[in-house]
Amino acid sequence: MSVLRLALPTPLRRLFDYLPPEGLSAHSMRPGQRLRVPFGKREMVGILVEVSRETQLSPAQLKHAIEVLDAEPLPNPALIKLCLWAADYYLHPTGEVIASAFPSALRRGTELPEPGESGWRLTSRAQGLPDGALSRSPRQAQAIELLGDGKAHTARELRDAGIKNDVMRRLTERGWVVPCRVESTPDALAATSGHELNAAQSAAVMAINDTLGEFHAHLLEGVTGSGKTEVYLGAIAACLGRGQQALVLIPEIGLTPQTLSRFEARFKATVCCFHSGLTDRQRLDSWAQAQCGAAAIVIGTRSAVFTAMPRLGLIVVDEEHDASYKQQDGFRYSARDVAVKRAQLERCPVVLGSATPSLESLHNAVRQRYRHHRLEERAGKAVLPELQVIDLRRKPLYGGLSEPLLQRARDTLSTGSQVLLFLNRRGYAPALRCHDCGWIANCSSCDARLTVHRARGQLRCHHCGATEQLPRSCPDCHSDALMTQGLGTEQAEDAIRAKLPEWRTLRVDSDSTRSREALDKILHEVSSGEPCILLGTQMLAKGHHFPGVSLVGIIDADAMLFSGDFRGEERMAQMLTQVAGRAGRAGQPGYVLLQSHHPDHPALQAMLQTSYHRRALDLLDERGERQLPPTGQLALLRADCSDAAAGEAFLTSLRAHLMPTLPAGVQLVGPLPAPMHRRAGKFRWHLLLQGGHRSAVRTASALAVSKAESLRAPGDCKWSVDVDPTEPL
Repeated sequence: MSVLRLALPTPLRRLFDYLPPEGLSAHSMRPGQRLRVPFGKREMVGILVEVSRETQLSPAQLKHAIEVLDAEPLPNPALIKLCLWAADYYLHPTGEVIASAFPSALRRGTELPEPGESGWRLTSRAQGLPDGALSRSPRQAQAIELLGDGKAHTARELRDAGIKNDVMRRLTERGWVVPCRVESTPDALAATSGHELNAAQSAAVMAINDTLGEFHAHLLEGVTGSGKTEVYLGAIAACLGRGQQALVLIPEIGLTPQTLSRFEARFKATVCCFHSGLTDRQRLDSWAQAQCGAAAIVIGTRSAVFTAMPRLGLIVVDEEHDASYKQQDGFRYSARDVAVKRAQLERCPVVLGSATPSLESLHNAVRQRYRHHRLEERAGKAVLPELQVIDLRRKPLYGGLSEPLLQRARDTLSTGSQVLLFLNRRGYAPALRCHDCGWIANCSSCDARLTVHRARGQLRCHHCGATEQLPRSCPDCHSDALMTQGLGTEQAEDAIRAKLPEWRTLRVDSDSTRSREALDKILHEVSSGEPCILLGTQMLAKGHHFPGVSLVGIIDADAMLFSGDFRGEERMAQMLTQVAGRAGRAGQPGYVLLQSHHPDHPALQAMLQTSYHRRALDLLDERGERQLPPTGQLALLRADCSDAAAGEAFLTSLRAHLMPTLPAGVQLVGPLPAPMHRRAGKFRWHLLLQGGHRSAVRTASALAVSKAESLRAPGDCKWSVDVDPTEPL
């Protein structure tokens, strides 16, 4: 008797055995097919992982699957293997890992769409509309006119023409259009030749192309503005020329539109995207295009690494150092590391690109596990910007801005150039205090202060999302002497508008760019080249190309100097280098001014005197001496509980059970309260596993999970494991 071994989206760390549906043979099925099965009193959709002759259940315990949902497997065998590897490495339930590789619609059992993109066509009823029938609805009239050529048009083509989904929905309700599928044929020919490559870029492209068809990991380390994207495009062109697909990962949703347009302009091929801003239907359509091979290029954020692609020939991870590639809740995986493993399983090259590589990638390059390509000069005639520190001591400040920075901004704007000012704190101020009694507005659910958002009249917690109305008086002493402390982008914006009123100020943070249209509008204004001031958070540091910016001002460099996290200096150097790299990218000289009350701090001096590459190598040596990643490995057991004592007691018990079997060379640290002990009403505790040998820490982590599963967690205590944690410890 053969059984079907299925992955079901449950928190249980195992597969589930079923008999095939009545009348079907288990050997007629293949891994990757979806089945609907009974599970307790409900039904679930699972993924077939294997057909086996072994089971620990008796015949009476085995249930029949209800139905097979797919005639053919959806993911290829390599993607199934990737999910199984990820579940094992990150010690996460297999069913939840495999479920994350599918759009939510497929997880619910929805039928896979037919090949092609979703689109629209006119009905016969609409073809005889009299002139002026839609004079009061110009967008509907535009849609009817566009579809009037007798062809079906994709939803993407309509969106590009400014016609939104609600317009098409109204036309559907009137019976004038119907949804349909529009077939697309992949065409790998390059539409444009792109920029002429310099010697270093050409060498990198040739080295990557020489490894197409086999697994190799490439670290592309190029200074900001060195043309890393042109290297990606050159390698992708060769990949498409072989009839294969390319997967491109980017760190932020905000980069998607500009990246998508650049790729679509370069290639006559279907390019689809994946990010959190898509609707369920859009995500399903994009996934279907990638799965059937119609999409030659897939561009997406973190979760796109699990997209089904039958002819995958190249993976690119842009800004590979970015922290957003690590999922911080639920299935805690690193998309960068999963991408490298996927390339190995798919037998294709992977390119990790960054101006400021992570120490993990640099460590692999130093040990010659990765091929290392360096672009040490900017593309074209551009040169790296000049850096200077402004000593803020004893200088008056206006919304955090010193007069030297303001004057340089005036001079720069007067020449027709643009200015970028960086402040990595959104809101108006990070704290509200009563001047009379000392009361501070704290979050009732977190060990954090509420941030003042004056434009919305709110106090907001940036950790749990709680909001309150901005008070007019102190709730303790009823005084109206309330004062803000600290600086946020809203306050800096007010100061800039007051001091530099002649020029337009554009603020870019998660508050001002809640919609994709808002960010697109700002980026369009900047691309016009008109003198303006661009003020924002780390959103501005991630891969954006601002050719008009010649001055970058870092308003508060000190905010990153004093971190308790061992990764603090690495992240500070990455952030400052990335922000500084926005200046002088179009041939004109670039300048970077860093405001600081600690101008002699070693970290700032290192940035002024040495390259990021040199400083990163020094940090690698320091990590090795302390057996910290990437030389050593960490794993973290977390316990979240509304009762602080219960969470600590659970991890204390786990530690006691683990100690007798702990492998040599592994240390247990804790239980200790998390850096933010209380968050969203839960008290958080950490038990850290640390060691110099990855295999020993891996063994200890698996033991810890097994022991934790055997212990009864008290009350509402929830525990989780984080392999290779990146959040502050």
